[in-house]
Amino acid sequence: MNQAELIEAIADATELSKAGVKRVFDSYKEIGYAHLKKNKLDADLVLPGFGKFKVAQRAKRKGINPQTGESVNIPARKVPVFKCGTELKNCVQPKKK
Repeated sequence: MNQAELIEAIADATELSKAGVKRVFDSYKEIGYAHLKKNKLDADLVLPGFGKFKVAQRAKRKGINPQTGESVNIPARKVPVFKCGTELKNCVQPKKK
C-alpha cells in the first residue's frame, strides 16, 4: 500500500475528505521528523499498537569496498530505527493457541 492508497482508505473509513486526511498525514510526518531531529538519541515517536520510531547511534567500523576489495573506514552516524509493536506482530503472525 502506498501513501495515496493509505490516504484514500482512511478517508473512506472516516468519511473525511482525502485532502483533509493528507493534511493530517503530512502534519504528522513533519512533526515527527522535527521531534526526532530535535531530540536525536532521546527521541521516540510511538504509534501505539503499530510500533516505535527512534534514532540509534551506529559506531564507526571497518568496511570493504566491494569493487576494489580495499578496506575503508565507515564513520559513526545516527540512523532511524523502527521497532514494531505487539499488535502489529500478532496481526502478521498470530499467536498459536
